[in-house]
Amino acid sequence: MKHSSISIIGAPLDLGQGRRGVDMGPSAVRVASLNARLASLGYEIEDVGNIAVEQAEAWPEGDVHAKYLAQIASACELLAMQVSAALTRARLPLVLGGDHSVAVGSVSGASRFFHERGLSIGLIWLDAHADMNTPETSPSGNIHGMPLACLVGMGPAPLVDLGGFRPKVSPRNTVIVGLRDVDQMERPHVADSGVRAFTMRDIDERGMRAVMADAIQAAGDGTAGFHLSLDMDFVDPQDAPGVGTPVRGGVTYREAHLAMEMICDSARMVSMEVVEVNPVIDEVNRTADLAVELIMSGLGKRIL
Repeated sequence: MKHSSISIIGAPLDLGQGRRGVDMGPSAVRVASLNARLASLGYEIEDVGNIAVEQAEAWPEGDVHAKYLAQIASACELLAMQVSAALTRARLPLVLGGDHSVAVGSVSGASRFFHERGLSIGLIWLDAHADMNTPETSPSGNIHGMPLACLVGMGPAPLVDLGGFRPKVSPRNTVIVGLRDVDQMERPHVADSGVRAFTMRDIDERGMRAVMADAIQAAGDGTAGFHLSLDMDFVDPQDAPGVGTPVRGGVTYREAHLAMEMICDSARMVSMEVVEVNPVIDEVNRTADLAVELIMSGLGKRIL
């Protein structure tokens, strides 16, 4: 990896979805000895704590088509500044969510850092869901189903224009892996956007190795590197039961590790986040423990 230092940034935001509990995700991942286990790989660890986020009970949800939009945009701006600051100090930003709406902040921060230097980044989105709804298509109005659309330039302006430019990533350098649950009205956004989507059928037919090789090539083509966004529902609920929106038929334990190992081998990852760990519905913190294992594989841990 290019970085010998890691900046851990907590983003305990749960305003983007209806099921509560993912705000405790950063704590659960830290309890699973994230810092010590990363230090064992030889990294210098800086944990800057959590960004400030609003509580749902303190605010009205606002527009039913984009709930808590102002509060989420504010938290994402804070997160973007932390991510950009970490990169400025030559540290790899590792963001712990929270629901997946935090990706608007983490990707915006990384994109802004490179944008100011005349460069762009790609994006690998490991997720059961496309997260490409807009307020007009979302069946729930929950923003955790919209962040990828926002990052490629579609959606509410407070998120799309965060940092003063759009899009944060080019669709041609954006890849979804593990897709298996897409809303009916969301499908045209995925199909027409230019984003590359690998479904679970692609993984079943071609294997994780071939899919990830294509994903890494697409995200890295002409870019300074890529941001990795890992939603823990990428993994099948048998191995990751404590997630915000579980969907059967996900990747296996070993497939998930292979994906992360290949990302590390590429040496192209410039920033990373892990989201949607929900300890309220987890089993003795094993989803958070798996999250740490996958982070470790993405940052250099090997069997031999």
